[in-house]
Amino acid sequence: MSTSNSVVYWGTGRRKTSVARVRLVPGNGTITINGRPGDNYLNYNPAYISAVKAPLQTLGLTGEYDVLVNVRGGGLTGQADAIKQGAARALCELSADNRKPLKTEGHLSRDPRAKERRKYGLKKARKAPQFSKR
Repeated sequence: MSTSNSVVYWGTGRRKTSVARVRLVPGNGTITINGRPGDNYLNYNPAYISAVKAPLQTLGLTGEYDVLVNVRGGGLTGQADAIKQGAARALCELSADNRKPLKTEGHLSRDPRAKERRKYGLKKARKAPQFSKR
């Protein structure tokens, strides 16, 4: 799998605690995540697979680029959304004209929702110990 002679486009995506480094290489549309086939890595979950493919489907480039991903941290939901954002950023690097349709579909914006930190005196972020009057 030599990528020295072809052009490679990079994009970084983040979601919750996941960070995905995405490479787009001209190819036939295969998705490889951490050295494994994409659908295998995402447990054949159609929601996760469609999220990863969404930026390419928006531009109609599904079968034209291979997606090679290194992803770390978080669970599969965060990782799938991080890969989606990374792929969208890589497609923006491919051509500046791709930015507008990807932005209108919401593939370029980072989802800011993350787990709230636990506060002292509480069991979780907001759950307090049971109150006893006596």
